Amino acid sequence: MVLSPPFRRLRRLGAVNFRLLAEALPALVLASAAIRLVPFKRLAARASRPGRQGAAPDETFLRKLGWSVDAWGARVPWRALCFERGLAVHRMLRRRGVASVLHYGVARDSAGELLAHVWVTVAGRPVIGGEEAPRFACVARFPEPE
Repeated sequence: MVLSPPFRRLRRLGAVNFRLLAEALPALVLASAAIRLVPFKRLAARASRPGRQGAAPDETFLRKLGWSVDAWGARVPWRALCFERGLAVHRMLRRRGVASVLHYGVARDSAGELLAHVWVTVAGRPVIGGEEAPRFACVARFPEPE
């Protein structure tokens, strides 16, 4: 049987990447819906709940997890920016018992307009949104540092 190009690409992804992609889409859908329907205060409270504590995943797994959410974020038919993506990654990590931190930052652009950005870290290492994070002043972390 001859597979069409998109299916050949899926086959080359490997089991771990395929499972992450399969998990990332519903996580992104839920995060996007929550941002639109749930008050920020409730979202923040939920993001601040302590997760189960498990072993920290290696750098490769964290990179793949961030990639899976970014891949869907670029392809879904709605706006899935850093807040949606960060919330999805934070949830996926928490489900695994990984202590992640969702950072919320602000900055001003060259015209003086206020910008916001969300990124997620594990043990201080960025998982998603970290490339742009240095430009932003962190104004909130979920959960808050102890």
